[in-house]
Amino acid sequence: MTPEELQAAVEWSTKISAEGYYWWSIGLMVAIHAGFLMYEMGASRVKNTLASGCKNILAFAFIIPTMFMFGWWVYLAFPHGIVPNMEYGLFGEPWNEFMGPNLSDNITGVIWGAFVLFSATTASIMSGSVIERIRMGSFIILAVALGSFAWLIGASWGWHPEGWLVTEFGYHDVGASGVVHIISGFFALGVLINLGPRIGKFGPNGEINNLQGHSVPMTIAGLMIIIIGFVGFMGACLLYNGTGQWGNIYGGPTTLSAWSFNLLMSFGGGIIGAYAVTRDPFWMMSGALGGIFAAAAGLDLYYPPLAFALGFAGGVLIPYGQRFLEKLRIDDAVGAVSVHGFCGILGVLACGIFLDGYPAVSESIPGITFWGQLVGCVVMVLIGFVPGYVLSLILKMLGILRASDEIQQVGMDLEIPSPAYPEQITSHLHWRG
Repeated sequence: MTPEELQAAVEWSTKISAEGYYWWSIGLMVAIHAGFLMYEMGASRVKNTLASGCKNILAFAFIIPTMFMFGWWVYLAFPHGIVPNMEYGLFGEPWNEFMGPNLSDNITGVIWGAFVLFSATTASIMSGSVIERIRMGSFIILAVALGSFAWLIGASWGWHPEGWLVTEFGYHDVGASGVVHIISGFFALGVLINLGPRIGKFGPNGEINNLQGHSVPMTIAGLMIIIIGFVGFMGACLLYNGTGQWGNIYGGPTTLSAWSFNLLMSFGGGIIGAYAVTRDPFWMMSGALGGIFAAAAGLDLYYPPLAFALGFAGGVLIPYGQRFLEKLRIDDAVGAVSVHGFCGILGVLACGIFLDGYPAVSESIPGITFWGQLVGCVVMVLIGFVPGYVLSLILKMLGILRASDEIQQVGMDLEIPSPAYPEQITSHLHWRG
């Protein structure tokens, strides 16, 4: 083999290795949605089980074509602000030569696929908070607005290597504490304010009632499956270039070793923190997620005991955040605002506190500062909350956001042609309430 042939073989091996890496990351991320499916169905009462499941399935399905038609363009076109860069966006137009079979392009489709799974994750985060009273059509509109538009603006600004939050403020969010979790959590909060609580959640004298889902074991198992999927999610936040040096989402050097240490340490810390304040297995597994999000922004740089401490803090924060919302008479059925939104804020700001002064990897971007992280945090909150609130308010004014009280009393599964469980089990569980 000549040197030229050897070089060509190495280059093709690198391309195929990168293609294969992201291909299998996509496959692993599908577990996130299998987990959300179980999680939300278990957290629903029997009469709403399949409606919750169908809602989650349809969100995933609608995100795929909308990400192809305009979502990818949004991510590529907006790194510099609210005015799109049409030249950058050209590569995300659905009729572009790279948006289909092309033997000279080994990476566009799998990177797009990874972003499809990120997008579907944002929709699933919002999905759990609104179970048992949102109308299906309005939910799909909201899911597409979040998954194929809002979060992609945040990603373009704070995850793209040329995003203005990165180049002007040194915003650092490698594991998406802000660009996925803050945005999704606060989008959900905006929707919840207009959607209102489930019937019976709050009593006339300020009572807060526990509307227990029908299967805590299913919910807990679903949460653990989500964790499995998040191994793929975090893996897809890395840049694989085949040179022997991994890169973070901004192109800075990192290692799988660092991510492994800190992912697992924050996972364990979150469980222990939630256990310390609740002893409840639901919050323990939610704490595992919140613990990861509390450390995710600086996952590539933290010392592992710090990742554990941040995870612990996230696990402690979650139930208190949920109680705070309930005192405001906001009914988040699964604690998504607290798990994703509040822990996302903790993650972004903690990065500014503990990594303040960390030097930039490139002369084109500043180093990490608390100010830069604070600006990014505020931007992510607004990107999530404003469209979630405004769009759900419009749907509310049109009278199509919330199912009627009669439908809620009978159950959202009324429109589903299949029963969730055999008749005798269903009757027994209905009798229990």
